Amino acid sequence: MNFVAFERAKQGTGASRRLRNSGRTPGIVYGGTTEPQAIELDHNALWHALKKEAFHSSVLDMEINGQTSKVVLRDVQYHPYKQMVQHIDFQRVDAKTKLHMKVPVHYSGAEESSAVKVDKCMVTPIVTELDVTCMPSDLPEFIAVDLSGLKKGVSLHLKDVKLPKGVSAVTRGAQNNPALVSVVAPVVEVEAPAADAAPAKGKGKGKK
Repeated sequence: MNFVAFERAKQGTGASRRLRNSGRTPGIVYGGTTEPQAIELDHNALWHALKKEAFHSSVLDMEINGQTSKVVLRDVQYHPYKQMVQHIDFQRVDAKTKLHMKVPVHYSGAEESSAVKVDKCMVTPIVTELDVTCMPSDLPEFIAVDLSGLKKGVSLHLKDVKLPKGVSAVTRGAQNNPALVSVVAPVVEVEAPAADAAPAKGKGKGKK
């Protein structure tokens, strides 16, 4: 994806406020061997771009002053209650340096699995994005996971997924193989046994 940015001459709280009032969003580009650069973007174009999943997880082409450079989105600050982006950060991409990014996970095929078709299990995604590291050229827009092989009572873990070539998952601590999808068998309601019929009343005693 590509987007257009402009150099931002004035900085500071007052300048940023005036910029937002004029329909622009202040931002910064950092990283690489050059100094951080203050930029501004058209707010409406940026707002629509941020609705696209790929804008958050792909290497982007940023055009500024007629030149294009590779960047990735690093941080977005939204207004607490208005539909407004207050500030945005990008990081320059070095083609020879690995990236550490969050990549969305797309699940498919659950309805075709025996867990769902035969055993009527409930399949619930636990993880919707993965921390990965890879070279910029290997960064996937998303990671596709086929759930058609799911079986009753067997959750899907990270090590069960084949990641794209050149991509490694980043895990922390003891969670080196986290569950990605849970497979829960349906709850079977067992009817309570019918109460025993009330015993017949004994014969009444005769009159004295």
